[in-house]
Amino acid sequence: MNRRQFLPASGAGIAALSAAAAQTSTATLGRIQQSVCRWCYAKTPIEELAAASAKMGIVAMDLVAPAEWDAVRKAGLRLTVVPGPTSIPDGLNRKENHDAIEAKFPPMIEAAAKAKAHSIIVFSGNRKGMNDQEGAENCIIGLNRLKKYAEGSGVMIVMELLNSKVNHKDYMCDKTAWGVQVMKGVGSPMVKLLYDIYHMQIMEGDVIRTIRENHQWLGHYHTGGNPGRNEIDDTQELYYPAIARAIADTGFQGYMAHEFVPKREPLVSLKQGVDICRV
Repeated sequence: MNRRQFLPASGAGIAALSAAAAQTSTATLGRIQQSVCRWCYAKTPIEELAAASAKMGIVAMDLVAPAEWDAVRKAGLRLTVVPGPTSIPDGLNRKENHDAIEAKFPPMIEAAAKAKAHSIIVFSGNRKGMNDQEGAENCIIGLNRLKKYAEGSGVMIVMELLNSKVNHKDYMCDKTAWGVQVMKGVGSPMVKLLYDIYHMQIMEGDVIRTIRENHQWLGHYHTGGNPGRNEIDDTQELYYPAIARAIADTGFQGYMAHEFVPKREPLVSLKQGVDICRV
């Protein structure tokens, strides 16, 4: 499964939501601001998804193509983690990519700032035979070229941690310690890691301890059930109520986005995920 493809999902609309879901429109989501990833609900029209998300108490949406930004904002949601200038296999770990990445970056982050987006995503790239130390040094160089745009615009750069075991073979930023090394080398409050809980459960486990020990380097979170990246309920091995409490206890002020692919009715599963992570 390629998490960046728009995967098939049920096209059921707002009518499928239960009365309980609608009643949460004014309910607090507690200490964590929750978001939802657009690609997981690709067959749901953006206006329906945005309206339903707002009714659940979701406050933002991740990974939305620019053509749909207006629909998200009209629903009262904030844009989080908008598309950036790199791809998963070809990213910042190669110096020969840096000029092209920096050339593309200013108009992208300017558009994100104009739309009041919270963050913009970048990727390390795949190893392709490169050792991890060289890749870390190159990512630091590349991010140091980009950070002035983030600091000047107020839009955070987030580099995503992905697993290289199941979904993204050969991806370099596949361990928290490696990502933290890069973040320390950049040293900017506007450049942080996107900690994907599903991916890091696969690569290293020990999720809550890792979050507690490294939270200052983590700017955004993604959810997902393991195995399978499906619903985050008792069908899988991660216990999200405890994870959400641990994140909230760090004083986190950013967003946790649901990035699971529903196996059941999509919006009902999304509402369940929202309730599970309410702390």
